Amino acid sequence: MGSVNLRYGQGTVSITIPDAVNTVFLMPNDLPPVRNFRQEFLHALDDPIASPPLKDLARQNGSRPVVIIVNDPTRLANSERFIHLLLDYLNEAGVPDAQVTVVFACGSHRPLSDCEMDQVIGESSRKRVRCINHVACDQASLVYHGTTTRGTPVWLNRTVSEAGLRILTGSIVHHFMAGFGGGRKALVPGVAGHETIQRNHAMMLCEGAEIGRLDGNPLHLDLLEAARITGGGFLVNMVLNEQHEFAGVFCGDMEKAHVAGCRMVERMNGVSLPWEADLVIASCGGYPKDINMYQAQKTLDNAAQATRPGGHIVFLAECCDGVGSDTYHDWAKRYRTLPALENALRANFVLGGHKAYAVGKLLARATVWLLSSLQPDVARELGFRHVASVQDAISTALAMAGPGARVLVMPEGSITVPRRDS
Repeated sequence: MGSVNLRYGQGTVSITIPDAVNTVFLMPNDLPPVRNFRQEFLHALDDPIASPPLKDLARQNGSRPVVIIVNDPTRLANSERFIHLLLDYLNEAGVPDAQVTVVFACGSHRPLSDCEMDQVIGESSRKRVRCINHVACDQASLVYHGTTTRGTPVWLNRTVSEAGLRILTGSIVHHFMAGFGGGRKALVPGVAGHETIQRNHAMMLCEGAEIGRLDGNPLHLDLLEAARITGGGFLVNMVLNEQHEFAGVFCGDMEKAHVAGCRMVERMNGVSLPWEADLVIASCGGYPKDINMYQAQKTLDNAAQATRPGGHIVFLAECCDGVGSDTYHDWAKRYRTLPALENALRANFVLGGHKAYAVGKLLARATVWLLSSLQPDVARELGFRHVASVQDAISTALAMAGPGARVLVMPEGSITVPRRDS
């Protein structure tokens, strides 16, 4: 075949696979963008799923604070294209900008700089309203709301807790342990306390905590219960297609609107797997999906699902922001085998350690050749085979796989979820 460009950070990398190699491209099902996004967006606010229109909720709220929860840069939602529309809509409903606070849902991630805030919601929107970072470890900024039936103490950002109206924005994608992102995740873990996030994420070790599953997923059910305990909020969630265009807008009830969006995501990104490959070549789909290894792991999880046990993965993840978690890096260096990682995690569940375990499971299934801006020694400490040339990695992996090797290419690995036909 000829050369193909795969997204890598803010640019692309070219790959070539010999014509004689049996190669299939695994791509999301293409959904067209909405024809008129502004019209679709405003209609979804006025005619939401299982909820009164947002303008009615805003008027009923009176002069009490309004909070808009927005993704941090590790999650793509095209927020800069709709936050100003949302602010204008609230203005028309009688809510002035001075009454609104944007809270960035950092979860356990680092806070955003002013420049990053500008990139996420647009400079003009940032200047209109108060904008703050959620800091999960700042106990003084948290409010306790109770404990879930699964034992998770629910601590929530004080500004969010005290708001009369909460608007939960973001995008819906598959999630490797919560089933799907979006929805309740804006609240928990988005603006939850560190202890809340850690106790919930420990359920990744439980049966049913898996990608694309909501029913019977203990981690998701705990998230949902925690979000309900806090009082929930009005959902404004997007579904983006492969070109990062708006394919769907889902507004209204935090749970029901989210489930409707999840159905669209599964139709779009759940892709039939023709066979388990000897070699998978996977790109995260570029920035911000490969902003760091902590986030890029989601692509690696999808690639591993498409790889035969003992196979090979050539993984393109620039990681301009590094590993993304010192704890993840430390655990990967300290515990060099999957049993050691699992035993340590079960004995003492630690955020970041859970990521080392998640990646460790994938490395136990396949050899992973990593093209990245990470230093070679860091890549090796994380368990990868660092490569300077993606083409050399492909040639080496094909030689090791032997004659008749079958190859899958995943240009949008972060959103392409392989499904084995039953």
